[in-house]
Amino acid sequence: MKLDTLQQGISFYENYARVSGFDTRLYSTKKRKSDGKISLKYCVCNKEDFRETPRLQSNCKKKRPITRMGCNARITLKLFNDQDNYIIFSFHEGHTHPLTTPNSAHHTKQSRNLTLIHKKYIMDNSRANIRTTKSYRLMKEHVGGYQKMAAYVTDFKNFQRDIRKHIRGKDAQMLIENFKRKQEMYSSFFFKYEVDDKQHLIRVFGKMQLEGKIMHLLGMSCLSTPPFQ
Repeated sequence: MKLDTLQQGISFYENYARVSGFDTRLYSTKKRKSDGKISLKYCVCNKEDFRETPRLQSNCKKKRPITRMGCNARITLKLFNDQDNYIIFSFHEGHTHPLTTPNSAHHTKQSRNLTLIHKKYIMDNSRANIRTTKSYRLMKEHVGGYQKMAAYVTDFKNFQRDIRKHIRGKDAQMLIENFKRKQEMYSSFFFKYEVDDKQHLIRVFGKMQLEGKIMHLLGMSCLSTPPFQ
């Protein structure tokens, strides 16, 4: 079987694994010394090889599950010519473990994928102070069960973690920009902030007059990093 690119061969094996009921893992790579092109690429079953038994530690709270069972299922992709075409050089089909059934196929890595709907749902709930685990359970009720989620609660948590990592250090700038938008919407809204000599946000205060009463919305001391712009 001739393949146009190496990625096409990897995607072929991943799709085959998804239908068959197992996960895959990229294994070793061999490159040609002359030009550095990948000459051989191995894709294996996720349960290939055996994991070394970790030494017991006093602070270990739980044991890691056994995920390697010495499975030999794999595919080898070989460079066919200088146009980066590849062929399936070898294919081993047999597994040393049971494959997932159609009812549990949603547990495999190939079947899990966070869509834009998932991501928007997580972000909207986060703005409403709904935690990630609860968002996962709520969405499960909306779609009709875990089998239709196409994601784990771990995927939800990882996405939330990545979002927080992305905005870390920018939260002070986002706070001031949010206050500026409020000031454009409400003429009675007033806020003031201070920065230090390194342009770090150190203090912010906001208030709004509503029906003759002054409401103090925010008064806090903080230190933003990196420097506030």
